[in-house]
Amino acid sequence: MNGNKLRGVIAAVAGVMMFNAMPAMADSTDDILNALIAKGVLTEEEGALLQKGRAGEKEAAAKKKESAISASFKDGIVFESGDKKHKMSINGRAQLDYRSFNNENSTNQADTFDIRRAYLGVKGTIYDTYDYEVTYNGANVSGSDLLYAYFNARYWDAAQLKLGQFKQPFSMEELGSSRFTNFTERSMVTQLVPAIDRGIQIHGVPTKGLTYAVGAFNGVGVNGGTATNDTFGGNTVAVAGNPATPVVAVPAVSASASDGKSYTGRVTANIAEFMGNKDAVFHLGAAYSKSTENSNTSAIAIRSEGRGTNVFATQAFTALSATNKGYDLNRTGLEAAVAYGPFKFQSEYVKAEFEPDGNTALVTGAVAGKSYDVNAWYAAVNWNITGESYADVYKNGLFGGRLKPKSEFSPSEGKYGWGAWEIGARYSKLDAKDFGSAQTNRVFITPGSSTNNVSKFNEADAITLGLKWIPSPNVRYMLNYVMTDMDCVAGVACTNDEEKAVNLRAQIDF
Repeated sequence: MNGNKLRGVIAAVAGVMMFNAMPAMADSTDDILNALIAKGVLTEEEGALLQKGRAGEKEAAAKKKESAISASFKDGIVFESGDKKHKMSINGRAQLDYRSFNNENSTNQADTFDIRRAYLGVKGTIYDTYDYEVTYNGANVSGSDLLYAYFNARYWDAAQLKLGQFKQPFSMEELGSSRFTNFTERSMVTQLVPAIDRGIQIHGVPTKGLTYAVGAFNGVGVNGGTATNDTFGGNTVAVAGNPATPVVAVPAVSASASDGKSYTGRVTANIAEFMGNKDAVFHLGAAYSKSTENSNTSAIAIRSEGRGTNVFATQAFTALSATNKGYDLNRTGLEAAVAYGPFKFQSEYVKAEFEPDGNTALVTGAVAGKSYDVNAWYAAVNWNITGESYADVYKNGLFGGRLKPKSEFSPSEGKYGWGAWEIGARYSKLDAKDFGSAQTNRVFITPGSSTNNVSKFNEADAITLGLKWIPSPNVRYMLNYVMTDMDCVAGVACTNDEEKAVNLRAQIDF
């Protein structure tokens, strides 16, 4: 090899090494090698040798990039593989509440600070197909409690398979995350819905704007009346809507008798998406659930939206026996929402029907074989007075996204905006007078302490006024005033019972 050609080879090799050290210009390396071969500086054999080495380096770099793990913060601490197929995030939320009551009702809770929720969990995706979540609630009265534990096989968007412990598909308000509720507490309606349980579900989005979900569950979830989420064979149960509070003890039954199941389905449509309108939401939805309650559920109780007293409670249902297999609990739900820009209207209706087995009376004194029901509904209006759009946080049948202020307030980052401000009002109605004590064969409410209770029924009306401030996407402060008018409250003299509550919340989540 002559001196000129040697110098050219050295220059070429140096160029290749230089470009290898500069990944942003790696593609230019191949161009330079091709140019050197074309000009005769390198023979084709020499160029092929260098290109082969270069190809091996590129392949090794690609594999390394695919397996590399990067960490970032995006509404949680996120770990992600280089090929984007695997992702895991660490998430949590803490809600510190303060509740104050007017003391007009003797069963109101005392003014109190409360850790309403303290969640910590992980969720993510494997092979861009399998979604999972495991979350614990450290604020449960009885200690840490498993909240969610499931995985979702997302082979097709239109037909996905979900297994584990999660919320049954019922109620837009219940299915939405507690991080993003419009008020400090959900309405009384959600205390009648199935909520969290263990089971299997098929769900999906067959076309844009349309969702469905149908599943089979144990039937003893959070609002099923039992404190356990497994086959129930104990003798203490919990108040629906407040499962950590034990109530009347009932006779223990064998595990073999506790095989009731729940079958639940929901379908929703967003007409605005059908129309291609991204600035609005015209939501309609319906759900149905049928549960066989044969796990010795003791009683049903519903708590006020101010988290004070129980506004309704039944006596213990008839104990299981050879002739009594329990009762069916049939739930029907309807939901609607209209949102345009910073304005939103949302409403839901739920009917829960208690149907005793055969010719059994639901409770002592009830008509044998007769069904009794509880109805509840709410209507709420909300306005983001700083202009944020509700359509931005709606997806697949839920208002479940994170509202991001147009102008954040974060002094540490040099941001001195207003944040996002929201005001809202909600009216809720609970109608359980089918369980009232004033009519013959309906004497199965938990009686009040006054003889006046015979002229009252189990009804409650609640008005909630709310103010919310979101300084930055992961922090919010909420102030609610809740006034509840109720009749014949369990254990209380039925004389114009009224509860007035002020609820404050500070929340951070990631």
